[in-house]
Amino acid sequence: MTYPEGPEPFGTRLRRAMDTRGPLCVGIDPHASLLRDWGLDDDVAGLERFARTTVEALADRVAVLKPQSAFFERFGSRGVAVLERTVAEAREAGALVLTDAKRGDIGSTMAAYAATFLDRGSPLFSDALTVSPYLGYGSLAPAVETARANGAGLFVLALTSNPEGREVQHAVREDGTTVAATVLRHLAAENADAEPLGSFGAVVGATLGDLSAYPLAAVNGPLLAPGIGAQGATPAALPAVFGGAVRNVVPSVSRGVLKNGPNIIGLRDSATRFADEVRKVVG
Repeated sequence: MTYPEGPEPFGTRLRRAMDTRGPLCVGIDPHASLLRDWGLDDDVAGLERFARTTVEALADRVAVLKPQSAFFERFGSRGVAVLERTVAEAREAGALVLTDAKRGDIGSTMAAYAATFLDRGSPLFSDALTVSPYLGYGSLAPAVETARANGAGLFVLALTSNPEGREVQHAVREDGTTVAATVLRHLAAENADAEPLGSFGAVVGATLGDLSAYPLAAVNGPLLAPGIGAQGATPAALPAVFGGAVRNVVPSVSRGVLKNGPNIIGLRDSATRFADEVRKVVG
């Protein structure tokens, strides 16, 4: 649900960004091989150059930028400082920032993670955060509450594209539903009556094939779809995977765009091509 007072909900801001800038999320994944491909050293200086170049190229034109926290954290406090600047500069330039940290814990620890990434007073405040529900969906309550209060959003791991995920996500509960379907039903409840789009989304791999058995449209929230580009999925395949929920899909591309750096024009042209291809199939 949305509220008449307080910050504008993430779902509202995301719908507007996708409608005006195109439905695309580009990852900021400065892993060692990409730094090397860009001619950069695998150190904090290389990390900052990579992140700032990506932000300069894309933050004023793509809907969502998604820094992968792990690739910054591996450099310790100096890397986290780069992440802080990356998040702030991307948001200042107009992009929505989804920090990909996949946090999941219980009680006060989950509340601390929520305060770190979802509280507007935090230097790492992001428009949205990826979280894991596999300590029980209810363990995410502090993150849900903090997100609502700050106009932020969550993307909850539901149907991930890695083969190891099946043993948990496709497990069948006593009531006959899969764990993944249960996660999606919880998200539908969070987004009940939200217009034009709920703020609590799911991570659903674009490489998974026909997902018509799952209540994706009922989520009424964004569906982050990794796997476009280097992992083999294409924008043209999105309707077959997501069916009636395809307009709420946020396709996520990382290497498919980043491989064109450090040339800023190359990064921009690649992102534009992906966004245009998605527009053609989504409408």
